[in-house]
Amino acid sequence: MIKSLKFLTVILLSVMVAACGSEEKDITDRMAEEHEGDVPVQNESVLYEQQRPVDTMQVNYAETDSGAISGFLAKPQNASENLPGIIVIHEWWGLNDNVRMMTKRLAGLGYTALAVDLYNGQVASSPEFAKKYMQQAQSNPEGTIANLNQAYTYLNEQQNAENIGVIGWCFGGGWSLQTALEMPDKIDAAVIYYGQLVTDLDRLQTLNMPVIGFFGGQDQGIPTEQVNTFKDNLEMLEKDAEIYIYEDAGHAFANPSGTRYNKQAAQDAWEKTKAFLNENLKD
Repeated sequence: MIKSLKFLTVILLSVMVAACGSEEKDITDRMAEEHEGDVPVQNESVLYEQQRPVDTMQVNYAETDSGAISGFLAKPQNASENLPGIIVIHEWWGLNDNVRMMTKRLAGLGYTALAVDLYNGQVASSPEFAKKYMQQAQSNPEGTIANLNQAYTYLNEQQNAENIGVIGWCFGGGWSLQTALEMPDKIDAAVIYYGQLVTDLDRLQTLNMPVIGFFGGQDQGIPTEQVNTFKDNLEMLEKDAEIYIYEDAGHAFANPSGTRYNKQAAQDAWEKTKAFLNENLKD
């Protein structure tokens, strides 16, 4: 009897250990699965035009022990007033042409938009390299937040932006939320496109700005169960939040330079994004 109980105990412990070990995949693994076979391609992104002409330039917005960090700045031509600012955070591919295009689109709406670089100048053309670069950034959260803090300071002090928001997609969507959590008294609006979520009530309690989020119902990397928990917890905490799930869309549905693009969902999300930013960043 005793031997049987000991044997059963060993079996149960083994099952528990195995279950714990496979409880949740790393976010980079989940993103790799969602992007399997995906590549950044040239398609409808080249058709997007700015609402008004914009000026663009490369700027050094941050300093690290390794040197200066360069980002992509866009603002309306002949802008005389101090415009609201937006920190733009790239997807897991890196600061590529698609992100530059989206930064120009935002600037065309009347913002000073700064696309940050969280990959130290590296841009991926395949899921394998994107996963590698994302893992590097995820493994150094302090350095990533320091990068984003300096982006805020650049917009605030060098570009005279008083109201500043943050937007990101995929990898950048997760860091858009993290930026809002880490800078609750600085960020005035946060936009999350299918990024890694935080559902802990204590952490979400610190959010001090309006939040809007867009997710795909077919996205297994950021599953709808987690999105609904995120939404419910924000409602429980009485936060100013709008969360949308597009049932027929998957991960990266808003990226016109990828193979997961869903035009209908992307256009609806963009219209909602424009209205949200206008309401919360412009007087």
